[in-house]
Amino acid sequence: MNELQVAEDILPLGHFKTHASALLKGIKINNRPIVITQNGKPAAVVLSPAEFDRLNEQARFSLAVRQGLVDEQEGRLINDEDLF
Repeated sequence: MNELQVAEDILPLGHFKTHASALLKGIKINNRPIVITQNGKPAAVVLSPAEFDRLNEQARFSLAVRQGLVDEQEGRLINDEDLF
């Protein structure tokens, strides 16, 4: 994912509604998310499906590593001989 461009990628909801088609094409081309604001506050982030999948995969991997480290600290390990 490319870096968020504050001047271009943070938009009010009304602007997003009016220009949704072009903005969605832009997400696909430049691979940058769009932050949508409502009443001046961040309300949503729109990103490409590929970027969403990448972030989910990264989160699942990080969770598995953390769980593995907890298992190791708590002695929940299997040695090679027992594994086979």
